[in-house]
Amino acid sequence: MLSNSLKAALVTGLALCAPAAPVAADSLGSGLIGGIIGGVIVNEANKNKRKRVYRSNAYSAQRQANRETQTALNYFNFPAGLADGVIGSRTRAAVRQYQAYMEFPVTGELSQYQRDFLVSSHNRAQAGGQQVVKAMNSPTGVRGLLQAWHGDMTGTRSASYGGMPPEVSEAVDEIAASSDPSPEQLLQRSGFVQLADLNGDGKTDYVLDTSVTGSSFWCGETSCSVMVFASTPDGYKRNDFLTYDAKPAMFNCHQGVCRMSESAPQMADATPDNRAPDTASEPQTRMASADGGAQSSTGISALPMATGPATSEASLASRCSKVSLLTNSNGGFITKATMTDPEMAMSEQFCLSRSYAISAGEDMVRKVQGLTQAQVDKQCDSFGPAMAPYVSLLDQSGAEVRGQVQKFVLNADMTAEQLRGTAKVCLFSGYRRDKMGVALGSAMLLVGVGQTPYAELVGHHLAQGFGVEPNPDRAYEWYALAIDALEAGATPVIAPGQPERVSLLKAAANAMGDTARDDGTPKPEAASLPTFSMD
Repeated sequence: MLSNSLKAALVTGLALCAPAAPVAADSLGSGLIGGIIGGVIVNEANKNKRKRVYRSNAYSAQRQANRETQTALNYFNFPAGLADGVIGSRTRAAVRQYQAYMEFPVTGELSQYQRDFLVSSHNRAQAGGQQVVKAMNSPTGVRGLLQAWHGDMTGTRSASYGGMPPEVSEAVDEIAASSDPSPEQLLQRSGFVQLADLNGDGKTDYVLDTSVTGSSFWCGETSCSVMVFASTPDGYKRNDFLTYDAKPAMFNCHQGVCRMSESAPQMADATPDNRAPDTASEPQTRMASADGGAQSSTGISALPMATGPATSEASLASRCSKVSLLTNSNGGFITKATMTDPEMAMSEQFCLSRSYAISAGEDMVRKVQGLTQAQVDKQCDSFGPAMAPYVSLLDQSGAEVRGQVQKFVLNADMTAEQLRGTAKVCLFSGYRRDKMGVALGSAMLLVGVGQTPYAELVGHHLAQGFGVEPNPDRAYEWYALAIDALEAGATPVIAPGQPERVSLLKAAANAMGDTARDDGTPKPEAASLPTFSMD
């Protein structure tokens, strides 16, 4: 009965049926995203099928990794020739050019770090943005991105804007890297940089308000990240907040530690210097009329600083903004060797998956003819109601839910390729607009059509409570489903150039699973915290 009702929802909500007679250009009544997007995917699949040569899993994986390396070298103007997966003299010459440009040891053989940085930089550049556009038009071209991003990673980049302190200039670069405006354009926008002496030491302090970027990476529905830099004898100390309509008068600082005044507009997190992992907090999106309250969901969540329930669902975009701050302050992503907090490791991987889905989906949408981005979004909004009954089943075993979704797929009037293409586009649409119902439903549908590694996303949603109630035990089942598939040779769908990622996911999932099953230790309960003034 469930599959029949969902079949009806699919037909009415997503219009997943054969094309009807032509309609006006502005009518979506018969604009079938499944047929249009699915057709693109089917064509691509057919072309790839004719070229396919079957090899062992290990051989194919190495060839794919080599192709990624060659593609990245070519993109950054180190000519490696045809990206065929064969490392020959031309590719080694390109590697030497890359190593010399980056001042790495010139050997013609890439170390794992050199390759990872090259491929990840290529993936980052594919996401676009003003920084990439500006680099394309610069004398050094896109090669300049490599040195800029490597400088950011190693802390050797020393760009300063308008005489601002290095700490503030680095934050400007960080904000610009995750939004469309360039650093120069941001600095010209009214309200982005505000100056005041916040701690009374006679020196200028800085307030950076990311609301002027217009980027969902830094903003949720009712609040945006605000960075306050207070002067100290040892330089400027950064404090991160979430609020809206930021003004210097909202902040009080004592030396390098700042807090927000009680009369300031509603804020999701005002913990000073929350860049350290043990003091970080989870941003929470709430309506402006709400009294406050933040729901804890993982180890990097804070206890609520105000009473009253949240009135709207948490923002993953805001969460990932906070995770990005922590990752940068920790010197890069957690690896299996450095992992001490599995929940933080999974938070990083969730946000990485979100970014990768947005980047991949953006490329697919560009190939779709006949639909604008707004029309695609409107079609994808039907994923929420259509998949809601399956989302509601996520408190059951993963195998049972997966079976129900597969019945849904079998009864749908679309090919598996069309469903797969549509779900990937709607995954992008959901994450881009912070619509968790669309994103989670799309991930579940992808698992149902045989893309088992996407089960990782379902695990993240269950573990961290985005679009569904948190359920660590069920999250572990979906993580295990994805990991087992990847270890059996399934093609990675997220960051395929990172071979260690599977082992990191496995270690973190096992650690989180052990914690979830260990009910012998009392768990701390969320509670309001008192506020004490030390002035």
